[in-house]
Amino acid sequence: MLLDRIREDAVANRLHALRIEAPENRSLASVLAPQLRSALLKLSNKEAVKNAAQRALRALAGFVGALKMKHQDIEVVLDFDPEPGLADNGDLEADLQDLFEVVGTAAKADGSCLVLFVDELQYVKETELGALITALHRTAQRRLPVTLIGAGLPQVRGRMGKAKSYAERLFEFPEIGTLAPDDAKLAIAKPAIDEGVEIESSALDAIVSQTQCYPYFLQEWGKHVWDVAECSPITVSSVEVASEQAIADLDKSFFLVRFDRLTPAEKRYLRAMATLGAGPHRSGDIAGVLNRRVTSLAPTRSQLINKGMVWSPSHGDTAFTVPMFDKFMLRIMPGNEWR
Repeated sequence: MLLDRIREDAVANRLHALRIEAPENRSLASVLAPQLRSALLKLSNKEAVKNAAQRALRALAGFVGALKMKHQDIEVVLDFDPEPGLADNGDLEADLQDLFEVVGTAAKADGSCLVLFVDELQYVKETELGALITALHRTAQRRLPVTLIGAGLPQVRGRMGKAKSYAERLFEFPEIGTLAPDDAKLAIAKPAIDEGVEIESSALDAIVSQTQCYPYFLQEWGKHVWDVAECSPITVSSVEVASEQAIADLDKSFFLVRFDRLTPAEKRYLRAMATLGAGPHRSGDIAGVLNRRVTSLAPTRSQLINKGMVWSPSHGDTAFTVPMFDKFMLRIMPGNEWR
């Protein structure tokens, strides 16, 4: 229903979408400024809100100019002179509040809404995340149409709560994880049925078991099962062959990309986790496998959380962020030479 409403608003030109993928090594301001510029330039072409939009562009010019010394990765060209005293203090938290307020005022005058769609939200630095939350809090208090729809790994809720304690009151945090088994089966069976192909119940059970109902893995297994099967109905034997191919492909791409980002110490930590199974695992148990003190491993664990490799479902627990990574670690670091 929400996505349908967003599409309707977009069609009616009432929604200005800022699509951002938060990178690990760039500032929030550097990815936000170009998107805001584009949205405000479109608004400035409307005579009824031209003045409000141009003031917002002047605020953006001040915002960019003041922060360029701290964030040298900001690259955006603005043809508007800053308005002295407006979003130009050089303090991200203060300036972003001022900027969002004038941007929201322009959107309100237009009868539209500005929506920030931010993917990989877990990569936004804590101080920048706090500034973003504060700015959105300001617009909510002023009843201005600026909002955020973010997506990220499970640690996002905890990081937002740590950045600003009131974040959990300001936002909703729906969890989008693995599918229910019946939904996972439907995701595989229905496209096949639509093409006139049936899948045996036992074959569906095998796919659900292998993929652990993880949506991306369901896509991979669905692709390989379809390529392997020679006739309808698709059987367990086809799933067995497809599973080998799917796992090999995941090892070469999905899993390996994550593995290659790790330091030797981080790889050993994850390998120790894999020795214990899928998890989650207590920090003390992982330290025990490595014959180390928990406190000495805390920096490594923190780095892995920041990289999105693991998360903490509860205090003292550590879990992989994607299923089957434990088995991959056993395959890529076999034996005991990794210790």
